[in-house]
Amino acid sequence: MVVLKRILLIANPASRRGSALIGRACAAFARAGVECTVVLTTASGNARDVAREQGARFDAVFTLGGDGTAMEVADALAFGTLALGVLPAGTGNLLAGALGIPRDVGKAVARLLAGHVRQIDLGVVQGTRFAVAAGVGIDSTMVAETPRWLKRRLGVFAYAIVATRAAVRAVLFRRFFLARVTIGDEVIERRVAGVMFANFGSILDERLTFGPDIEVDDGLLDCCVIAPRGVGDAIRIMWRITRADFRDDPALVYRKGASFFLETFPPQRLQADGELLGL
Repeated sequence: MVVLKRILLIANPASRRGSALIGRACAAFARAGVECTVVLTTASGNARDVAREQGARFDAVFTLGGDGTAMEVADALAFGTLALGVLPAGTGNLLAGALGIPRDVGKAVARLLAGHVRQIDLGVVQGTRFAVAAGVGIDSTMVAETPRWLKRRLGVFAYAIVATRAAVRAVLFRRFFLARVTIGDEVIERRVAGVMFANFGSILDERLTFGPDIEVDDGLLDCCVIAPRGVGDAIRIMWRITRADFRDDPALVYRKGASFFLETFPPQRLQADGELLGL
């Protein structure tokens, strides 16, 4: 365990609960005898700049915000030795959830200060780093179409509701697209409802699983090609994803790799850790 004495807390006051939780986070650090310096972000990209410019003066950098804030700081600290602590205050909090960090900020501070530093892989897509997953199709539709009011009311479970609706709609109305995934010398080409590249094995408190034997520190990403042919396939896929059932299935293709090349026809919206990156 690394003993932390001076923390830089980069807080996003525009996140779902960020401004309301800054005082609670500071109080938790004070109870632990840790000096906490707070910097509030003012615009997109600001968290990355603050971490790069000020992080080296502290024992660790913590974020208080959503996945966007956490990933900006992770991008700034990548390949370095400074530790990152993620305090959940956004809507999705996918990274914090995947790491098992409590939703209560006071408990999260205590857990992180008592924990051990762990290295995890980061993926890169269109120049943007991601920690949990990136993809096109169902999951990007989920990110794009989840309304703000539902996110405020249900938090991360709002995404699950919209993802289920998107999956059903894709199958019923045959809203598939052609995807070509290249891994080394292998090319997978299917009409699909979605393609996902995962670094963590599950989200939503392990209610949704992405694939078999996914490790966050093996230097590999795990690709899941979702290719249902009808309603029966879609129901079976959803059942298996919620039950971590990874038996061979004609509607699912799993591959591991250090790099992938994805082509879609027509072009599709892309998401990375809950952030839309465009086509």
